[in-house]
Amino acid sequence: MGSATQKDTAAVRVDVAVIGAGPSGLTMAILLARHGFTTALVAPADPPEDDRTTALLDSSVALLRALDLWQEIEPHTAPLAHMRIVDDTGRLIRAPETVFDAAELDLPAFGYNIRNRDLNGALGATAAETPGLVRVIGRVEAIRSDATGASVTVDSGETVTAALVVGADGRRSMVREAAGIDTRDWRYPQAALIVNLEHDVPHHDHSTEFHTPTGPFTLVPLKGNRSSLVCVVEPEEAERLKALPDDALAAELERRAHSVLGAMRIAGARHIYPLGGLSANRLGAARCALIGEAAHVFPPIGAQGLNLGLRDVAALGEILVAAKTRGEDIGGAATLERYERARRPDIASRVAAVDLLNRSLLSDLLPVQALRGLGLYAIGRIGPLRRMMMREGIAPSLGRPRLMRGLSIGGNGG
Repeated sequence: MGSATQKDTAAVRVDVAVIGAGPSGLTMAILLARHGFTTALVAPADPPEDDRTTALLDSSVALLRALDLWQEIEPHTAPLAHMRIVDDTGRLIRAPETVFDAAELDLPAFGYNIRNRDLNGALGATAAETPGLVRVIGRVEAIRSDATGASVTVDSGETVTAALVVGADGRRSMVREAAGIDTRDWRYPQAALIVNLEHDVPHHDHSTEFHTPTGPFTLVPLKGNRSSLVCVVEPEEAERLKALPDDALAAELERRAHSVLGAMRIAGARHIYPLGGLSANRLGAARCALIGEAAHVFPPIGAQGLNLGLRDVAALGEILVAAKTRGEDIGGAATLERYERARRPDIASRVAAVDLLNRSLLSDLLPVQALRGLGLYAIGRIGPLRRMMMREGIAPSLGRPRLMRGLSIGGNGG
């Protein structure tokens, strides 16, 4: 990957400009460059260190394998071979404990958990060595488009011209704003405390999620005797927990985890994220296509966020390769409409499912508690239903792109 600065050029001409260098943006840029598109990756030089973790589910791992990226990422991961759900609501009607085992699907693991900084580091190192991918360092100041193409003005002085701009620039996406795409936003009366932990008892590749009256309390394995924690509580309680000394916080978290991992120690910075969601009303317009959190934002429930974003990446890549092969305008309205049709059902169904699960935990209504408990009971006791739910959770049949099914998409990369 080359680097453009004011000294070497003030104009960069490419097929596609990808804005944002998080995991979705990096993967998108690598995919496109490896399939014959000249690609610019536009983002500031040094993204902030991110101690959060991501559980890469099986379909996302399939994409990373297809792009020959997995071998650089896997050493930093911990497998999620078992998933346990415990009803810790203390309500009158409670669901039985439910355990999911990846071996039921003939898989070694449902997915693999990794620190975001390690994932970004591995993807960034690969991007730096990818031919056809140029790195433009700086913040986007303006995006303009017309019938012939789009231009991206960067604060370092460069202008990037492209047939298509891909917005991978997060919840406050400038690409989305420039394209005139509105969003639907919502908030929950909750916040997530996120922190990494060391613990005395091995996790044995188990992810454990306690369903509490305020939301999920989820422990996800990291390498060694370490786990990442997402603790969803009321905002005031999240602030109280964050302010505790390390020893006091560790003791409180061990109590909430019912000591399933023994004594705990804080192993990193604490972060609080207000819970809410966002869904873009369109996924493309004005020579701009949205992926990842520029298109949809989820609360940290069910490992949906980045995995959904990587399905955006795989689907858009497939559509762009097909359009290029047919000699079509890769930034034209017809191409963007195909992307919309390919991704909207998957996104809408995931938004609805995560919202329903979260609201069911918050509800004190007995009928809602009964339905949630009955659903988990049925999933736990009926093998075919449980296996169907597991398959849909990690590799959804709705909108799963070719690269996530072990198939090529043509172009120079396959």
